[in-house]
Amino acid sequence: MSHSTTKELEAFLAAYPDIENFDLLLPDINGILRGVRAPRADLPGIFGSGVYMSASTMLLDSRGFLPEGLEIGLGDGDPDYPCLPVPGTLAPIPWAKSPMGQCLLQMYADRSTPYYYDSRRVLQRVLARFDELALTPVIAVELEFYLFDDDERRIKPRRMRIPGTRLMQELPRLHSLDDLHDLDDFLVAVDSACAAQNIPIGTTMSEGSPGQLEINLHHVADAELACDHALLLRRLVRGVAQRHGMAATFMAQPLAELDGSGMHVHCSLQDADGRNVFAGNAPAGQPEAYAPALRHAIGGLLATLPESQAILAPNANSFRRLGPGSFLTAVPSWGYNHRQVAVRVPPADDANVRFEHRPAGADCNPYLVVAALLAGVHHGLTSRLEPGAMIREGQLMQPGTEAGPHWEAALASLEAASVLPGYLGEDFCATYAQCRRLEARDYRLQVPDLDYMWYLGSI
Repeated sequence: MSHSTTKELEAFLAAYPDIENFDLLLPDINGILRGVRAPRADLPGIFGSGVYMSASTMLLDSRGFLPEGLEIGLGDGDPDYPCLPVPGTLAPIPWAKSPMGQCLLQMYADRSTPYYYDSRRVLQRVLARFDELALTPVIAVELEFYLFDDDERRIKPRRMRIPGTRLMQELPRLHSLDDLHDLDDFLVAVDSACAAQNIPIGTTMSEGSPGQLEINLHHVADAELACDHALLLRRLVRGVAQRHGMAATFMAQPLAELDGSGMHVHCSLQDADGRNVFAGNAPAGQPEAYAPALRHAIGGLLATLPESQAILAPNANSFRRLGPGSFLTAVPSWGYNHRQVAVRVPPADDANVRFEHRPAGADCNPYLVVAALLAGVHHGLTSRLEPGAMIREGQLMQPGTEAGPHWEAALASLEAASVLPGYLGEDFCATYAQCRRLEARDYRLQVPDLDYMWYLGSI
């Protein structure tokens, strides 16, 4: 145990003498938190030597099954590896029924080498490339999600009351402050829990569909930490919602007739002196006047978007969000102050010029999405790629261009990728695609109720 983690643990245990149990959280390749619960007395040993978990935990599918045919698992005896606490992530769990704490874990192949398939390690490999350029990514995440009422009969999004009545709103409620006031107890609890867990929450807004909200996190000059914030916010929102008699979901498309939920990533780059290398505002509609670093970064993002799609949309439900008519696109495109494009340049003062990456679903693995995004940025910077023509403010994309590929096509693009494997790791990309392809196969083999509704009576 390092001196810093020793001090962190000692300070935490002194501050929270009533906490007797801790959730130790390990994100798998899907961004699903696995882990173990440990008693207080075991914490010094875990912070010193780690807690051992099976390597196959990293590669479980969305259902919790280990995909067949992998060398990892049945093929290698499924060894245990040490998982060590991530410094700075020890925190209380305010929504727990009894006093509890939590911290994130990272898996290691040995005491000093991070495990190859740990998604945090994948991001660390990409960040090392930016260290070589003396550049630091500054990241902020926006997460959309739905609240559902507890109803045994059907999935029912939380509808807010018409003020002063018990009647429920049925119309779109984009940016409704009345809706936020109706959820005041829940939102206050979310704010309090974020403060307790050092998650830098910013603005909260109601989205266009009933029960849908968006929470924005502040920018941090630490990409790993920004991903920690996103992942822990998802856990926090779900936990707080449950304590308030609701369910929260970050599924990309929980209901067909409503808007999907995304994870938008804002990114700028700082040089060694803390200056934003994207700075240099351009007049609207004049992309050639943007800083070369911004143009090249966007050029790399667009060039790698097709081979990144299977990471941005990691499961079958993810691709329902990318269907025709949705207010987003998986097609490489960019523009200033335009929400229909894949990469948007938001209005900002000169010091805060950045891009907003919009295609990822709220169900993604934040570490892998940011790793893929930054791989594209680095590729664009070092290859000096230009982004091509922008979709100008007020200009609509051509009809039909908003739809993205289906799941298997996205996986094929990753398997044939020429850029991402050099950043994320060839074996990692191949194994990720293999795991997701096996889940896609199993999903396609299911016979949904819709088949009976459409065909049973006539065929």
